[in-house]
Amino acid sequence: MILLRVWAGARFWRELAYLISGVLVRLPPFVVAVLGIAACGLSVVIFGLALLAGVLALARRTPRYLRAPARKILGWDWPDARPVSRNPLTDNTAWRAMLYCFLGFLLCYLGAYLTVIGLAGGLAAVTYPAWWFLSHNPGQLFDIAQAESWASTWAEAVKGLVLLLVVPWFVRVVVLTDGWLVRALLHPSSSAKRIAELEAGRTALQADAAALLRRVERDLHDGTQARLVSLGVQLARIEHKTDQPDVRALAADSRRTVTEALTELRDIVRGLHPPALDDGLEVALSTLAGRSAVPADVTVRLTGRPADATASAIYFTVAELLTNVARHAAATRASIALTDDRKQLTLTVRDNGRGGAGAGTGTGDGAGDNRRGTGLAGLRRRAEALDGKLLVESPVGGPTVVTMTLPREY
Repeated sequence: MILLRVWAGARFWRELAYLISGVLVRLPPFVVAVLGIAACGLSVVIFGLALLAGVLALARRTPRYLRAPARKILGWDWPDARPVSRNPLTDNTAWRAMLYCFLGFLLCYLGAYLTVIGLAGGLAAVTYPAWWFLSHNPGQLFDIAQAESWASTWAEAVKGLVLLLVVPWFVRVVVLTDGWLVRALLHPSSSAKRIAELEAGRTALQADAAALLRRVERDLHDGTQARLVSLGVQLARIEHKTDQPDVRALAADSRRTVTEALTELRDIVRGLHPPALDDGLEVALSTLAGRSAVPADVTVRLTGRPADATASAIYFTVAELLTNVARHAAATRASIALTDDRKQLTLTVRDNGRGGAGAGTGTGDGAGDNRRGTGLAGLRRRAEALDGKLLVESPVGGPTVVTMTLPREY
């Protein structure tokens, strides 16, 4: 009954299918791992390092390839690995994936081989009495069982039953061992999970902050700003209708104060969340270029719409850089280029000015350049807050090229 219950269970057949198919599924990754081992031996030459880097980058993608059969057959799943490191040779995830490609194939191959041997031997031993009865020929059966009498064949049959009972548990042990290897080598480490959680939390906070700023901007625009405009109109009416000079002067002075307050409020609103960003970065950057004192060309090639926090950082960075160009660079032309690839966004702002700008170092000629360097240091901190980088190339005599890279988050 125990044998029938184990063999009739769907779990055993799923695990057996996973084990047998795993030999074929894991063969290509095993070849990759063998190439990686060979590349380690050739790493003393440049060709070997290049081959090893390519193998590691390929091995890093095998978890996604192996996840499909594991999910379909056993219901296993695991999260995607973090984005590929710029240097695969120092990528711990890639090395662990290559180790699994090697060990996983050996485990499945040995497990499947022993399972097939166990099934064949068990079935042959169980049917040994029938072979004896049909042939009436005592002796050896398929190099598996040896009996000299009818009674001894039943002893071999009992051994076969035990073997058939053990096979499902052996398969389960092999599959569980493979699962342990998956968790140990393919799952993100605890530190990687913690980093992912912190990044997700920071992204959520950035999204909430951006939504709050948009709401404040909308309330100020639709509420406070509209009230100030209405107050200015009322003061203008009083100024034109009154015949008393003192009242007219007071109304005019109050109207100027309201106008100044309205201008300051608009600047604050624009600093919170530029309305131009609602129409996309291309429109927003074109608007900045149109308002710039130095003519600027804008090129935007994006495959999606960046997250609000990223878009705001790009907008304010370009605004600050164009202000620096107009004030300190003595430039006659500037250009703005924004592109993306699979991993990052790249913003490049170039001008043909005198150069000498230092990012927070005060390098450059003159006090104006020192102030420009301080502004660039603030932009660098803005980029670093989003896991980005800001690089400044500004030799004396120009040109100045500022490049900011940010993670691609759409």
